[in-house]
Amino acid sequence: MDRKQSILEAALKSFSLFGYKATTMDQVAKLANVGKGTIYTFYSNKEELFSEIVAGILREMQEVADMSINPEQSFFENAHRALISLLDFRNEHQLTVKLIQEEKELGTKIVNQELNRLEQMIITFIKERIEKAIEKGELRKCDPEVTAFLMLKLYVALVVDWEEHHTPLSKEEIANLFELYFIKGLST
Repeated sequence: MDRKQSILEAALKSFSLFGYKATTMDQVAKLANVGKGTIYTFYSNKEELFSEIVAGILREMQEVADMSINPEQSFFENAHRALISLLDFRNEHQLTVKLIQEEKELGTKIVNQELNRLEQMIITFIKERIEKAIEKGELRKCDPEVTAFLMLKLYVALVVDWEEHHTPLSKEEIANLFELYFIKGLST
């Protein structure tokens, strides 16, 4: 394994265990079994190293989202599957869990920026699917970015926020609520 890859794996492990704020370049060097100076041949600072780690997560999330899409199924079915897959990934990936915790507890600025980058990737993914669905006549005209934002926030509310004080909803219940609010609407 090359040194850069070793450094990336060590940094991922350290950020996942300790969070951004508590991770030091000394820890990363020790975990990677390299001198601290070796890290600086690849990365000018901790922020740059962290940003590359998050970029890797973004690539993984894009793959998860892409794999969840079935062109033979409706926009609704694909949107539900993609959002659940992305939120499952976000909630199961040790680093994202740690970063969400750090943002809530410490409000670390760079963590907030990188989590926003993750959220924006999801919104862009959904927005592109909405635009295609509008072109195909599956959805009526709407602002794709606002709609994508609302869809993501609804899922986060139902999957993450709801569970803080209520019994978790099943994926089927979430799909039914998503369909009710976004596909059918509440009016009779």
